[in-house]
This record gives sequence, C-alpha cells and structure tokens, in this order.
Amino acid sequence: MSNRISINSPIGPIWVEEEDGAISRSGWGAVEAPGNTALLRQTAAELHAYFDGQLKRFSVPLHHGRNDATGKVLDAMVAIPIGETREYGDIAREVGLPPQAVGQACGANRIPILIPCHRVLSATGLGGFSAPGGVEAKVWLLRHEGAAGLLI
Repeated sequence: MSNRISINSPIGPIWVEEEDGAISRSGWGAVEAPGNTALLRQTAAELHAYFDGQLKRFSVPLHHGRNDATGKVLDAMVAIPIGETREYGDIAREVGLPPQAVGQACGANRIPILIPCHRVLSATGLGGFSAPGGVEAKVWLLRHEGAAGLLI
C-alpha cells in the first residue's frame, strides 16, 4: 500500500509517495491521496525546511528500487552535498559507467529533489531536468542551494 502527500514549493507543487516505510517516488504537481503517515509528514517538513533554506541534508529513508547500474548512479547522487555539483563524467568514473549511462540514470530518477539529479551537470552546460520549466527549475534549485562556481 502506498500513500502520497503534496506540498507547495517555490518551483510548483511536488508530491511524495511512501511505500513500505520509505519514500519511493516523487514528482511534479499536486495529488489527492491519503497522506497522513508519520514518514510523509516528516518528508513534507523536511522539504519545507529545504525550501526555506534551513535543511542541509534529507534524513528520510529512500528506496529507489534499483540494484543495477542505475542504482549505483542514484546512490552516488544522494551523496552530493547541498551546494555542490558533479559532472556526469565525475559520477561515471566513480561508478565505472560511461557518462551517457549516468545521464540516462538521472532521467530515470523516480525521486527528484530528494535524490538530487539537479546537482549533476554536463561538461558543457547544465544538462536536462524533469521538472516543469526544465532547466529553469534546475537553475533555481542550484541557486537556492548556493552551488559554488555556478556560472548561470
């Protein structure tokens, strides 16, 4: 059984889904679904604190459901601290995959923001982003986090 909750954020509404005691998905837009679990309330509180500039690391349990190469990339993304970025090539070297596979894994991220694919950049620019507004939302998030050396 899964539950969802929606929150309003500066980049638009975001929903978060809990399944089996961990956050398993998130996405863009509002949802109407039962969402009154302790974990969803904690996740909403952490997201609000993040958008208020008061949170430096999410603590809620995440389950991305992958134990393959994509899972290695998602785990590497979770380790990127707020305010820092990595290039696809950096993560590729870390997990032993080509940069294109890292880009594909970023695109397959089922838990954006909590698994911060927005902190992964291409060697020649920003790369893409799944949120409404695409790259503009990515830029907003990176500026919000104070990403060092961001030339945008």
